[in-house]
Amino acid sequence: MSQYYDIGDETLWNPSNRASRLFLGQVSLYQAELGLPSGIGPMQADECQIDPVVFQEFVDALLVWHRRTPHAVMAALSEGFVATVLALAERAGIEVNWQPSGSAEGGSLKDLLVPAAPVSSEAAWVAALQCKSRELGRFMAV
Repeated sequence: MSQYYDIGDETLWNPSNRASRLFLGQVSLYQAELGLPSGIGPMQADECQIDPVVFQEFVDALLVWHRRTPHAVMAALSEGFVATVLALAERAGIEVNWQPSGSAEGGSLKDLLVPAAPVSSEAAWVAALQCKSRELGRFMAV
């Protein structure tokens, strides 16, 4: 069995039920973390519609959140989800805003700081995340 993630009549992704359940659980978690809707609608009869406008806002906010996460464990835990969302955004034809912007949520840190490994440069960080996203995109064949 599998489920479908669609924009209109176009299927972007058709994962197994288990992969989909894990992904949707993470979507809920990051919606709460960011305080934003994802644009990924409810799964009904194994189909889910994605609102591209809302999804783009979510993708951009998620990328800013991930970029600004100074906590090594949080960065590691979120990297796979962020890459998966970016792959889905690419399939949807969404132009991702890779430019750093704004400050971290409220400018305050809520978690005990466990410093992330330093990234050699912003360009290297973007390139590594884009590479991981594209790699995952190959496994999202419809």
